[in-house]
Amino acid sequence: MTPDRILYIEDNPQNMRLVRKILIHAGYQMLEAEDGLTGLRVAADEMPDLILLDINLPDIDGFEVANRLKASNVLSLIPVIALTANAMVGDRERSLEAGCDGYLPKPVGRQDLLSTVEEFLALRKLMTA
Repeated sequence: MTPDRILYIEDNPQNMRLVRKILIHAGYQMLEAEDGLTGLRVAADEMPDLILLDINLPDIDGFEVANRLKASNVLSLIPVIALTANAMVGDRERSLEAGCDGYLPKPVGRQDLLSTVEEFLALRKLMTA
């Protein structure tokens, strides 16, 4: 069985390295993008099983990325989880309104990350079965 492929759109190398280490150790395959436009291109080219999305990106923000992903007939079924330092009142709601399916505040704990990823991958498999 091939491992689930997760795209992480993140401009901070330390955050990228931490999440990569956790997910690869758990058996996932990682795809990476350092900005929103690259992330959209990688998503379209690679069709990952799940997308982790930073909101504060250098070109277009994560809200715009989520909007574009969910507006695409091809990409809209891919679960998108906001993984962001935006952890103030209302940030979760703004992420969900923009099209994200889930929300994790940074710094993210290993177990929170893995359980959320597993939950959304299981939901996706049910929806596409």
